[in-house]
Amino acid sequence: MAEKSDYQLDPEEERVSWTQTRVEANREEEWQHSLTLWQSLKIYRTAVFWSVAASFCIVQEAYDTLLLGSLFALPAFKEHFGFYGGKKAGYQISAPWQAGLQQGANMGSLMGVFLGAFLVDRFGYKYSILGNLVILAPIIALVTFAPNLGALLAGEILCGIPWGVFSTLAEAYASEICPQSLRGYLTTFVNLCWVLGHFIGAGVLRAANNITGKWSYRMPFAVQWVWIPILLPILAFAPESPYWFVRKGKLQNAEKTVRRIAPAAEQGRVQEIVSSMVRTNQFEKEVNQGTTWADCFKGTNLRRTEISCVVWTTQILCGLQFANYSTYFFTQAGLSTIYSFDMTIGLYAAAFIGTCLSWVLLTYFGRRRIWLAGLTTLCFGQILIGVLSVVADKGHTGARWAQAGLMIGWLFTYDMTVGPVAYAIVGETSSTRLRNKTVGLARASYNVFSICFGVLMPYMLNPTKWNWEGKTGFFWAGIASICLVWAYFRLPELKDRSFLEADIMFTRGVPARQFRTYVIEANADEHVQSDLK
Repeated sequence: MAEKSDYQLDPEEERVSWTQTRVEANREEEWQHSLTLWQSLKIYRTAVFWSVAASFCIVQEAYDTLLLGSLFALPAFKEHFGFYGGKKAGYQISAPWQAGLQQGANMGSLMGVFLGAFLVDRFGYKYSILGNLVILAPIIALVTFAPNLGALLAGEILCGIPWGVFSTLAEAYASEICPQSLRGYLTTFVNLCWVLGHFIGAGVLRAANNITGKWSYRMPFAVQWVWIPILLPILAFAPESPYWFVRKGKLQNAEKTVRRIAPAAEQGRVQEIVSSMVRTNQFEKEVNQGTTWADCFKGTNLRRTEISCVVWTTQILCGLQFANYSTYFFTQAGLSTIYSFDMTIGLYAAAFIGTCLSWVLLTYFGRRRIWLAGLTTLCFGQILIGVLSVVADKGHTGARWAQAGLMIGWLFTYDMTVGPVAYAIVGETSSTRLRNKTVGLARASYNVFSICFGVLMPYMLNPTKWNWEGKTGFFWAGIASICLVWAYFRLPELKDRSFLEADIMFTRGVPARQFRTYVIEANADEHVQSDLK
């Protein structure tokens, strides 16, 4: 299959070439639907490896997200950067500084998600990731050796920029490099990387609790250097997304990439895979001409942007910020510092198991069903945490341990449902031509709400401010209920659907609750294009 940029076809040759492309794309669609999970893993084993390798960039951001929220419970950190709040409160970091530090990386990440979309359009996924890994190394030194809170905040903001790039690129890269049968598993693996980052962070902080002096909090920051020399030499050999080459009109490069990521596929099959990408790209060009940020809010893309943004934002709105402050919450609930770190490790061990179990659920159930069931359970969980807090205030000390245990159960449920499934939904909902921008907008909305509620969380939990303790659960339950109502009416089912099938259903305006059973006829893309003319 020759690139159009190589030579000019006359009208008849172009018609024959496009007809052949459609025939090959049809065969590819049928073949993809017939593949079992194990067949897909065998054929696309290299794609799985590269998707997993790129996703590991997320571990750094996840590690830092837990880090600061937990350092607020570390005695040496509080003594060095904080103030003495009296015999009962002890040393504390003030609520404004807690909010600023915790959200510094989110503010930087907000800039990074937009930068990432620009870099991918210009340089592709591979070089965008490598460049930001290099930039991150000296910035980590700033947060490690920060002499005061101002320098620490500046370092967190700067670190957040490359982390924001990773947060959008890893998700989009995973959705583009793997087949539809593996897309749900590899996009949700990004969530597992978040859990791994949190789990590693909890373990490092548990060890840091036994260190005295400044290195008790410097050491956890310095650990972030470990990932860079590991990921850089590996990702230097990563393939570029074949969809990116198709969008650039470099079809020969796309075929070379497919041979790398699907080494067990036959030569003829490789051409059919690329033809399917070309067909999807061409259909999206016909029904939605532009690829600018503004085009994310036009026509059928507006609905796709809405779904992506609300789904990712729901991760915050169901109460995730509460879990990020788990160690601090446990100490304020009355547990000792060492027990609080132990409970946090248990918290993220449960989250790890939950994410692995989400792959079992994804195999047998659709994204919509998992999402609705999970979000409903999370709402009830937050209510119970609030009730137990009221009971604990009446002097029932066992209620505080029950709160801690319930928090572990809550995060286990989150990471089995809403946490990982959000990545699958966002990766499948966006159109291929606007994927980087749609994912960027979704992540930006996540960061905006994370900043807003992250600023509020220290005030909710800090004993020198509102001191809500576990009664914060009532607040999150109310907001999560609103998200649940939205999901019931607006969240579509895209399990086992190709990108082209998703394009067709969104273009036709199929109601969300009909996506699962909607039947797409042969050559439906031609019919849609005819209807639009």
